[in-house]
Amino acid sequence: MKVLVVGATGGSGRAAVEALAGRGHEVTAFARRASTVFGGRAGVRAVDGDATVPADVGRAVRGQDAVVVTLGISEHPLRVRLLGSSGTPLEVRSRGTAAVVAAMAEEGVRRLVVQSSYGVGESRDRLPLSSRLVLALLLRPQIADHERQERIVRDSGLAWTLVQPVYLTDGDEPAALSDTGDVAGMRVSRPAVGEVLADLAEAAGDSGRCVAVSGATARAGSPVPGPGPSSRGVGRTGSS
Repeated sequence: MKVLVVGATGGSGRAAVEALAGRGHEVTAFARRASTVFGGRAGVRAVDGDATVPADVGRAVRGQDAVVVTLGISEHPLRVRLLGSSGTPLEVRSRGTAAVVAAMAEEGVRRLVVQSSYGVGESRDRLPLSSRLVLALLLRPQIADHERQERIVRDSGLAWTLVQPVYLTDGDEPAALSDTGDVAGMRVSRPAVGEVLADLAEAAGDSGRCVAVSGATARAGSPVPGPGPSSRGVGRTGSS
């Protein structure tokens, strides 16, 4: 299976690339400095490009079977809130995803998996009050762009799945998936999220679904749906 990961050099993007390559897929890692990170990595084709430039994205999408989008801003959110983003456009998620959707429609690629963030859309009301305040005061511009990104995905006409992870860490927390927005632990590891993104990229029949990804396991009596038997336990909320 040929899978493109857009935003491949962020934490979740790298994890998705490693998970997919580890399963034997032909992975294209797309980012501004993809060749610096993935050059020479077996099973991975590194493509340097800008996700907000349609021509760059179109070349990367051509010939793929599925696309995983993990776009985000790696700078500290307080700096972004006070001074703006210095290296990545603040609207990179929506602009990049719009370019991906247009290229997929042009190239006839149907399967799209997009990492968003828990706390976007309907899941916002499920957050603790303290987390809602952080989103409102510190992450408002990023959340607004996530909202635009999700609307683009939902209106794309593609076979899409949105993935909303809770606070991302570099630890080893396993993941629980939920179609209802219920979460267990409020932290989940990037490697585990990478496995979830790989699972969903493989789930060609999955479409029109928004999945919350949280840490630990589901609450007793609350089964956690997943895309298939390979689902495994898959900071800043949902940032790459």
